[in-house]
Amino acid sequence: MGLKRFNQIPEATSEATVEDAQTLPQALQDPDPVRRRHAVRQLARFPDGLPHLIAHLEREPDIAVLELLLQELVHAATPEAREALIRALRSDQATLRNATLDALKQRPDQAASFVEALLHDPDPDVRILTLNLLGTLALPQTEAWLIQVLERDPHVNVCATAVDLLCEVGTEAARPALQAVSQRFADEPYIQFAVKQALRRIDGNT
Repeated sequence: MGLKRFNQIPEATSEATVEDAQTLPQALQDPDPVRRRHAVRQLARFPDGLPHLIAHLEREPDIAVLELLLQELVHAATPEAREALIRALRSDQATLRNATLDALKQRPDQAASFVEALLHDPDPDVRILTLNLLGTLALPQTEAWLIQVLERDPHVNVCATAVDLLCEVGTEAARPALQAVSQRFADEPYIQFAVKQALRRIDGNT
């Protein structure tokens, strides 16, 4: 079955276009990265094309093609695309993880829709990556998310990352959560140090 365009084209679509739509998934396997880039761009125009992009995500060896593919998934913002991006952040491939973060940074409006799920990810490394992403996005919800992390996350390194970010963006609203996490991790020297730094900054801004 041929691919269907997001914006349906009239019956007069040329045979060349229809043939292109039918062969695009195979073009993702072309040894020429320029042709793969073309295939990614074209497949992103079809709702039936997204599964092909998702399936190819972890197989793409060229960084430029990979970056384009990730940008298209972020732009699509479907539930399936979000799940694929979350899996990419969990990947053992550092190149894929970093490229995914970069793609999300370029679209803060779309990235915000991923944050809630990522902050509940069972992998603490994914939660830390998400916090580092938050530090670059300057979203209005950032402080509220950081406070939630301090209130419920059981992992000391995740909480330490959140405290570090509150040293930059924390307001008086974060004080109770900072004090509570300091008590919860009373035996962790870095948490004690970072909380004092965050509270000192808050006191200086009030």
